Amino acid sequence: MNKVISFLTGAILGGLVGATIAILMAPSSGIELRGQIQERSIELRDEIKSVAQERRAELERELESLRAPSRKQQG
Repeated sequence: MNKVISFLTGAILGGLVGATIAILMAPSSGIELRGQIQERSIELRDEIKSVAQERRAELERELESLRAPSRKQQG
């Protein structure tokens, strides 16, 4: 589990750093730059939400599979 969290953290931070460098290196006006930053932050937020939802669903399935044997033993 720590490996997954470490990977996701690294991927997110790497994406942020890469996007920041790309935006800063690209020739554009201040208005365009602000628009690009806002667009990228929205995309990144949506991507993080999606990954978090997928991980939550995965953990819920895992928890349910762990609970299932104990229910059979009780019944």
